[in-house]
Amino acid sequence: MTDPIDYFTEEASVAAVTARVGADTDPRLATVMNALVAHLHAFIKDVGLTQQEWDEAIGFLTRTGQMCDENRQEFILLSDVLGVSMLVDAINNRRPNRATENTVLGPFHVDGVPECAMGTNITKDAATETCLFQGMVTDLDGHPVEGARIDVWSDNEAGFYDVQQPEIQPQNNNRGVFVTGPDGRYWFRGIKPVAYPIPDDGPVGQLLNDLGRHPYRPAHMHFIVSAPGHQRIVTHTFVAGDDYLRSDAVFGVKSTLIAEYTRTPEADTLWNSTFDFIMTPEA
Repeated sequence: MTDPIDYFTEEASVAAVTARVGADTDPRLATVMNALVAHLHAFIKDVGLTQQEWDEAIGFLTRTGQMCDENRQEFILLSDVLGVSMLVDAINNRRPNRATENTVLGPFHVDGVPECAMGTNITKDAATETCLFQGMVTDLDGHPVEGARIDVWSDNEAGFYDVQQPEIQPQNNNRGVFVTGPDGRYWFRGIKPVAYPIPDDGPVGQLLNDLGRHPYRPAHMHFIVSAPGHQRIVTHTFVAGDDYLRSDAVFGVKSTLIAEYTRTPEADTLWNSTFDFIMTPEA
């Protein structure tokens, strides 16, 4: 008798496909692909996907790939707006409750930014909503972490990063790298960030529009905090009270990352934002 999984049927679709995986296939690859096939086939059966819908899906994915180049990754954007990027990040960065949480890296990080002295003003254009950022980097027991490298960046007051406007903004505008001393403290000057839209002129933007969703991210300052013997923190601090905190287009907001921005009487700085980072030991 012929084994029924030799032939594809609607009822045995998953078994027919997974049976073709070779015995010498990398075990992890086999696990991932078998699960993908099972969930994908279940989804198609659950919604009763039509041929027209499948053709439209293929067209959408094709247009998404065509939007990708060395400066733009539309597939990452798609992953972001579907919450996949945040889910993968959460699964891979589980930490004790009191430790600082991760969030998405975002597409505008730049490697090789020069190290700055503590207190440096990283804003190089004419900004008015100036802000002092400060706090401490500690371990889970509250001990200061010396030598923690803090890589920071944000948009400008118009909502654009320097790499988006290379002919308008100075290089490394609103970017800096700082290293903590024995007390674990950090402080630098920048601007109070503003909300901005993710690129919405491609297929992902059209999808958001079709779903009745907006493309905006709430105002935030990016941080990467790293130190020997500790897990790297890739995160943002979000501006408390921002209109988009509960509807971030890429689901990056976590309640523990919302920071207060208070007015300050200092003549050269309008705002103050204090946020402490708590690092987790490397596994």
